[in-house]
Amino acid sequence: MQALVVQSSGEVEVNEVPDPEPGPGQVLVETEVAGAGFVDVMLRRGQYAGSAAGMVPGVEVVGRVRAAGADVPADLVGQRVLAQPSLGGYAELVAVDAGRVLPLPEDTDAASAVALGVNALVAEVSLSRAGVRNGTRVLVRGASGGVGLLATQVAAARGAEVTAVTSSAERADRLRALGATTVVDRTTATVSGGPYDVVVDPVAGPDMPSFLELLDANGHYVACGAAAGTPPDAFFHALLAAFFRSPTLMAFSLSSVTQDELRASWREITTLWAKGALEPVVDERLPLAEAEKALVALEAGTPFGKVVLTCG
Repeated sequence: MQALVVQSSGEVEVNEVPDPEPGPGQVLVETEVAGAGFVDVMLRRGQYAGSAAGMVPGVEVVGRVRAAGADVPADLVGQRVLAQPSLGGYAELVAVDAGRVLPLPEDTDAASAVALGVNALVAEVSLSRAGVRNGTRVLVRGASGGVGLLATQVAAARGAEVTAVTSSAERADRLRALGATTVVDRTTATVSGGPYDVVVDPVAGPDMPSFLELLDANGHYVACGAAAGTPPDAFFHALLAAFFRSPTLMAFSLSSVTQDELRASWREITTLWAKGALEPVVDERLPLAEAEKALVALEAGTPFGKVVLTCG
């Protein structure tokens, strides 16, 4: 099969590789599209678990189950699914744990489904755990990115007052159309206001302490990504200094989510999508051979929404 392989230099190249075989508890998915995300940038930088020369990036795909391993219900074969492999999604075929596949109707647009995908699941589950509801004051960092766009929309759908932080004034109108109450261009203005009940942070990096200062008493700081690097030591000092405000630091990864919670979250996401409360935002569709272009764009922070790779 064809797959995008990370070379020792960090460059990526489409190579012919052996077809994967589904192990016990796994299914083999024939990929239609893969979602490109910042995690793939980190993987090829060697900054993420599983990073190594020869690996195939990709942690979310839409496709069809072609085979099943031992201990997997046979009726999964033939189903169209959203799948979340630990790696290997930038390929024509990928083996995935059966507990990490979610059903898709036949008429669902593949690019739209993967544009929701992992990002919507991160947003919906983390906001649920943080108790976001009608009237909650939510600040979203990196609001033009994959997780940020979906966190903005999911929070707005719950009736929250959403402040979206972005890096471009040109994106403000689009973010307001997606549910943001207030939009702040971080390149020209200091993020202030608040205090906020919840801060959603898929960015991390050196600015984390200043965003923690905007959190209200008993608030939740949701750390769900690290596009700008790991937290500085100053963040943990600031967390201790905020002791009497009782902040909750919630580090969030989908890998901690149970199969039942994952399926319940996906049902909520697809319900909101059907109602028009969630809009999948596809920035660009590219063939697998042009994945390098997608990764460069993601590293530069230029996409508004999801970059989708066609693999089938």
